[in-house]
Amino acid sequence: MSKYKSQKITIDGITFASKDEAKYYQFLKQRKAKGEILNFELQPKFIIIPSFKYKGKTERAATYTLDFKVYNLDGTIEYIDVKGYETQQGSLKFKQLKYIHQDLTFKWIARSLKYSATGWMDYKELQKKRRENKKNGQDC
Repeated sequence: MSKYKSQKITIDGITFASKDEAKYYQFLKQRKAKGEILNFELQPKFIIIPSFKYKGKTERAATYTLDFKVYNLDGTIEYIDVKGYETQQGSLKFKQLKYIHQDLTFKWIARSLKYSATGWMDYKELQKKRRENKKNGQDC
């Protein structure tokens, strides 16, 4: 189990960091088989701060590795990160990534059987719905 309480899981010989990430992989495989997407890749990596020298010592590059790169039928590409919950560090790095690559489409998604017909939705939208339901006294 990781420090974020997620369990690693292996499917098709690929080890995923969480059950939700593995489920999204299976979801993408189904979408590809149905002809809903062209293809997808795992673990696209971006440099958000290149390596540099600081007082004579080399600092390693800071990177952000997303979970999936999805090639849509219309020729667009989406970069997807599956989130169970948000951390301050992850949020900052994701914001940096979007700032550097404003021409690309990045999404944080979460699994939600309650609020989404596909089982997947925008992470921030899910948090908003959960807050609204809690405010209204409904179960999350």
